[in-house]
Amino acid sequence: MAVCQNTETLRTQVARWRESGDSIAFVPTMGNLHAGHLSLVEIAKQNAERVIVSIYVNPLQFAPDEDFSSYPRTLEDDLKKLDALETDLIFLPDDTMIYPQGEQHSTFVEVPGLSHIIEGECRPGFFRGVATVVLKLFNLVEPDMAVFGEKDFQQLLIIRRLVEDLCLPIKIMSGATLREGDGLAMSSRNIYLDTQERGKSRFLSAALIEFQHQIKRGVDIEKAQTSCVDVLKKQGFLVDYVTLRETSELALVSEDGISANKSLIILAAVKLGKTRLIDNLKFTI
Repeated sequence: MAVCQNTETLRTQVARWRESGDSIAFVPTMGNLHAGHLSLVEIAKQNAERVIVSIYVNPLQFAPDEDFSSYPRTLEDDLKKLDALETDLIFLPDDTMIYPQGEQHSTFVEVPGLSHIIEGECRPGFFRGVATVVLKLFNLVEPDMAVFGEKDFQQLLIIRRLVEDLCLPIKIMSGATLREGDGLAMSSRNIYLDTQERGKSRFLSAALIEFQHQIKRGVDIEKAQTSCVDVLKKQGFLVDYVTLRETSELALVSEDGISANKSLIILAAVKLGKTRLIDNLKFTI
């Protein structure tokens, strides 16, 4: 496993692999790797001869009041996990490489529409930061394919739109959300939960499953959504949103819009203590 911290070394290695006819898969991460991240690396290994993983905590996707400074950084442990998977190259860019003019003066990209709804309403500028850093990393790595997790479903759609709109020759693949035994979606931020909060956190996925069951039973959408929110609030969650959407463009779903074989997704974001959790549940009517 090679570890690379500069553009020249990265591009030299990528060029050598290209000359050998190897395909390259890329998994961008912010580190503090868990089994969910590692499952994306496994998908990459199954679909390409070479795998590159980046670790970079992107300041442009954190608001001033968010956890950029305290975001868990566990590089030594991350490298051990990636080495065990026989990852070909770990790319460790720094801020001066990604934002040579400083992040506040950097050229940015933004996907219209999708970036400003749901999660984008709660975290203005978040998806601009995500899209900008992903495009920069794509330009540096030049992969044939890239793998992202479905837990960040809105982000996944935005990246797919970015690749399509900017005509990038990159195939975007996705990996299913991995969960703890009690249903909590794996996340780097789960480490923030104290013992009591961790016990309550399981109610998030359970509430989404019940929301799904109600929709399938024909319960009114607004009633099912209100019931889900009420259950979460009773368990001590502060609810940013719980919403039922179509999976393709995240359009709102009306009662008339629910039909057989319709692909839907419930998206949710909540706070439990100081920890913000997101989750989703895809299903077909």
